[in-house]
Amino acid sequence: MRQNVTRLGRLDPHLVGPYATTTIRGQSNRAVKSTPKYLALHLRFEIDMVAHSLCEFGGGEEERRELESYRQIHFPALADLTKNKKLPSPATLRSEGLCPLMPEETALVLASLGYKRQTHIYLAGAHIYGGKSRLAALTTLYPYLATKESLLSPSEIQPFADFSSQLAAMDFIVCTASDVFAMTDSGSQFSSLVSGYRVYYGGGKMATIRPNKRRLADIFVKNNTIQWKAFEDRVRKAVRQTKRVFSRPLGRSVYRYPRCPECMCNTGN
Repeated sequence: MRQNVTRLGRLDPHLVGPYATTTIRGQSNRAVKSTPKYLALHLRFEIDMVAHSLCEFGGGEEERRELESYRQIHFPALADLTKNKKLPSPATLRSEGLCPLMPEETALVLASLGYKRQTHIYLAGAHIYGGKSRLAALTTLYPYLATKESLLSPSEIQPFADFSSQLAAMDFIVCTASDVFAMTDSGSQFSSLVSGYRVYYGGGKMATIRPNKRRLADIFVKNNTIQWKAFEDRVRKAVRQTKRVFSRPLGRSVYRYPRCPECMCNTGN
């Protein structure tokens, strides 16, 4: 992701140990400052996430049939529940921020935060529901988007192909070492681990974008009439409200909130 222009990232020694080497010794400050940076994006839009949400994503009747068939096979209890109980409508779920962010919505969020077309983005995760066509808005706006499949040759990735945990470990390393980490679902285990690791070893100074989907849903509902500047300001405010690092609330994951007595050293004793 750094295009062979090596610099020692803040967390590289913690992530890859002795392999964290740098070749910038002796180079000018100008060369160091020009080192490419990248944003890592964990886009939770796999079919299991989409189907389980009970939301709709603009695919009409064909999409509804496909997701219902998937639920019957993989989430039979949920499929039965949809038939025997009145559940909130897809529109209600979306207004409450309970639907996964779509790739096109994610592109708008990044653009409103000031990320330009030249931004290098690493896309983590499994197969996106809808494939390349669903990612079209994101890849059109951000052509420098890469995945582990595009960065590695078939022969390099083949030994890991049957081991989902090892593929996830690759994503974890690249996301954790990124200059900025953005997630679309703050409740996912992967995003919690990455953001928690960055807080613990980065001292709370590693940039992380953790959007509030409920606030964003209210903004997107009005995106047909809202001016871009107003949209931009509202998104930035919604994201800014989630940037504060604080101690672990009672009962919350120690991985997501590592700033707690159980994890932090008490050097004063």
